[in-house]
Amino acid sequence: MAVDAGCGWLHSAKRNPWTAIAEREGFAIDRSSPNWGVQWRDLGYPPEEQAAFRAAYERWDEAAHDALDGPDRPLSDFIAADDPWRPMIDAISGYANGAPLDRVSLHDWAAYEDAATDDNWALPAGYGTLVVHQAGDVPVRLNTPVTRIDHRRRAIRLDTPAGTIEADRVILAVPTTAYAGIAFDPPLPDKLDAAAALPLGLADKVFLAVDRPEWPAQAHLIGNPHSACTASHRLSPFGLPIVESFFGGACAEAMPDGRAASDFAIEDLVGLLGSDWRRRLAPVHATHWRGEPHIHGSYSHARVGQAGQRAVLAAPVDDRLFFAGEACSRHDFSTAHGAYQTGVDAAEAILHLMGAAPRP
Repeated sequence: MAVDAGCGWLHSAKRNPWTAIAEREGFAIDRSSPNWGVQWRDLGYPPEEQAAFRAAYERWDEAAHDALDGPDRPLSDFIAADDPWRPMIDAISGYANGAPLDRVSLHDWAAYEDAATDDNWALPAGYGTLVVHQAGDVPVRLNTPVTRIDHRRRAIRLDTPAGTIEADRVILAVPTTAYAGIAFDPPLPDKLDAAAALPLGLADKVFLAVDRPEWPAQAHLIGNPHSACTASHRLSPFGLPIVESFFGGACAEAMPDGRAASDFAIEDLVGLLGSDWRRRLAPVHATHWRGEPHIHGSYSHARVGQAGQRAVLAAPVDDRLFFAGEACSRHDFSTAHGAYQTGVDAAEAILHLMGAAPRP
């Protein structure tokens, strides 16, 4: 049984390069709906409340888009603090951005939203499995962090605990949280400022084993639509006897460890399914991305007024240092396909400089 602790969805799947890679490599793709807008049996969320939420979300979305021609603002500006559906929209911002509405740039959010499509597919073998497969026999050194990049001379020197590597050109693809831990010589203050303007939010998952699922495969539940701290529960993905509970933003930040997160996910479900389910759900695994060495978060969002920093972060330095990763994508940040495409773009730019044709 494969589960993805990180990226799990082929977002914008029809234009997602990982979709074509999966098809080419013979990976099965589940093209069924994720059912995010469907509450199984309407538990705890009657149809009239679902309709009221959809109307509130549409008003918020329309107000945000109407403001795009003006100065950047936080997403919280477009819904009243006391609106009964503000908590649910904050929860969704936690899922999508890893941060609450008041921390997220309108202009950055719209760049993603207006480029995204509604086709969200999944890989039964695991998204991570596909990524590892695609790497093939490329030599990879794990647990070898680069601590210093000396680009004063023709040969760039990269210091690591295992020794120094020299290269004519380098592609740097690290989380924005990692930039401050790398000593650049000469310094690159613009890169450090850009990385700081694009902090990693937080989204985590809990996986629960179920003794006897009573729902169809791919069913879905929102734990409490009136709380900003609630999970999106994916019931029996691919027909497996598990629940994948996903939550983010301030809710995820409040979880000190995996045990607390598992307890939260179980209680969120018990509130809908009944107390008998407390003994029918068993924790299997919980992520804690904020505590993950070298990462310390999930995916980036732009601070208000800082959406343009994605282009600053992505810009090459002297055509020798190139930068990639989800935070470098102007439209597909926070995704595996955004990260992949920035890496491809950087590699093709280097090949062009070398006078070599990129791989078809």
